[in-house]
Amino acid sequence: MTTLKTALTAATLASLVAGLAGAAGAQGMTKNGKSEAGMEKCYGVARAGQNDCKAGAGTTCAGTSVRDYQGNSWKLTPAGTCTSIHTPKGAGSLTPIQR
Repeated sequence: MTTLKTALTAATLASLVAGLAGAAGAQGMTKNGKSEAGMEKCYGVARAGQNDCKAGAGTTCAGTSVRDYQGNSWKLTPAGTCTSIHTPKGAGSLTPIQR
């Protein structure tokens, strides 16, 4: 009986986790769990290792940028603020930039 109860609990937990993962994807969540609602991807504003996602060839995603203000990595910023963010290497961009 205990083995059956354990199996049912594991199956229920797996189903719950799968459901939550699907719901998160449907609501525009990034890989690191941040919501994109009311936010925009701003390229070239993240410090090394602090990007939310996309950092070019040879990287996986969040936290993988190797340089400060790397032009092909982005950070979520409040919508409408990206291009007004100024870094020592220039302003943020809504699209990847060469840096």
